[in-house]
Amino acid sequence: MNNRATGAVRRYDTTIDRAGLALGVGSAFAGLIVLGLLLLGGKRDPISLVSGWLIGSLIAGIAITAVGGPLWLVMHVAGLRRARHAALVGAVTALAIFVGAQTYGFGLFEMPPMDNRALLFRWISAVASSAILALFAAGIGALMWRIAYRRE
Repeated sequence: MNNRATGAVRRYDTTIDRAGLALGVGSAFAGLIVLGLLLLGGKRDPISLVSGWLIGSLIAGIAITAVGGPLWLVMHVAGLRRARHAALVGAVTALAIFVGAQTYGFGLFEMPPMDNRALLFRWISAVASSAILALFAAGIGALMWRIAYRRE
């Protein structure tokens, strides 16, 4: 018998305490991204850096729970519980949120008339900069999966 065929079905499961720990760690790592952006922006005051990390962690935790949570619940129920699925959910949601925020809601909201001339460049810039953040979000999603899930 083929060993690959017998080991093909791997089931992963989680508990509420591991999911909560994963949410906390994911929020803290997202806060570190905010901290890195603050450092790149020239902030050096320790109080503003710590408060930026805490506020970034809090907002990221809310966003992960509100946006990523329902999407991950659908994936979990569908049986798509691997690390690559968690990374995909993290990357796609981050990409959609950040591209939408930079392109006036994907063009659904009114933009200033002068931005109409540079719309193509706005979209290129939005996709490029959001792709960088999506890579970080994919890493955070995979890290959260590693903390939350164990093989049955």
